[in-house]
Amino acid sequence: MRLLVGVLAAQPFSSRVEGDASLSRRPMRRVIEPLTAMGARIEAVDGRAPMTVHGGRLVGIEHRLVSASAQVKSAILLAGLHAEGETVVTEPAATRDHTERAFQTFDVPGVVQGRTIRVAGGRPLLPQHLTVPGDFSSAAYWLVAAAALPGSHIEVDDVGLNPTRIALIDVLRRFGARVTVHETASSGGEPRGTIVVEALDAHAITIGPDEVPLLIDELPAVAALAAHGGEVTVKGAGELRVKESDRIATLVLGLRALGVEAEEYPDGFAVRGGAGGRPSGGGVADAHGDHRTAMALAIAALAAEQPSRISGAESVAISYPEFFETLDRLVA
Repeated sequence: MRLLVGVLAAQPFSSRVEGDASLSRRPMRRVIEPLTAMGARIEAVDGRAPMTVHGGRLVGIEHRLVSASAQVKSAILLAGLHAEGETVVTEPAATRDHTERAFQTFDVPGVVQGRTIRVAGGRPLLPQHLTVPGDFSSAAYWLVAAAALPGSHIEVDDVGLNPTRIALIDVLRRFGARVTVHETASSGGEPRGTIVVEALDAHAITIGPDEVPLLIDELPAVAALAAHGGEVTVKGAGELRVKESDRIATLVLGLRALGVEAEEYPDGFAVRGGAGGRPSGGGVADAHGDHRTAMALAIAALAAEQPSRISGAESVAISYPEFFETLDRLVA
């Protein structure tokens, strides 16, 4: 939605952008304000969807992001493609760079200098034939499951290996898993290949604020990692509270419902596996309609000795409709 609003802001017509209940709770002022500064007029109630975007002539701006967000960065840069002059965005921390790589592929004049990205507007894009790699954030749940369950081994083929997207690999290695990566191809500046994960020993790891921007979508999966043993502590991840749900609260409540020891912090959480790495039994957990929370709780439930039930699990269709079919196929 944020990226789409960036594109619509430059069009000579008005658009209404709506979302489901969870998306309508997401804060949109972070894109409304810079796009308004560029010349767009956007109507919203309390800075949330639905939004009416009155597009038109835009001018480039220099904008410094308050918080690290690839979505906000990309929305401004996409609007900048149609703006007069140059648009400049500076990040407080490095975030995922899919948009910058796409600009290079489509022959957009852009310059990346550290955490500052510049793009000149008004230049036609060069058409391309591209292959989109598999989504690493979806693959993350299988990588975590294999890293956490003793005796497990998984190979994921044709998955995206963008360096700003695969920070989870280092987390799994620190946790104690054996991870090998084989890059096989690249298209549109996006490398892809095969990842192999094997479970070894479970360790205690801490993820700090400097790691969070490049792990933000995988943190629910990381929470499930310690449900099987070991310990995971995450700090500096307050952004999780304004996703499809308050992911810090829903993850902690869901894990506790499954018999996993979990503690909530204002900006993160701690998860500790049970004795022998296995909770005493299953349970009933609520995903609160959040697709990533539902998948994380399903992976955590694999550690239980008794069956578990996850309400709101149909939300996985948002990003991974075949998730539970694949889970059934992978679990022996």
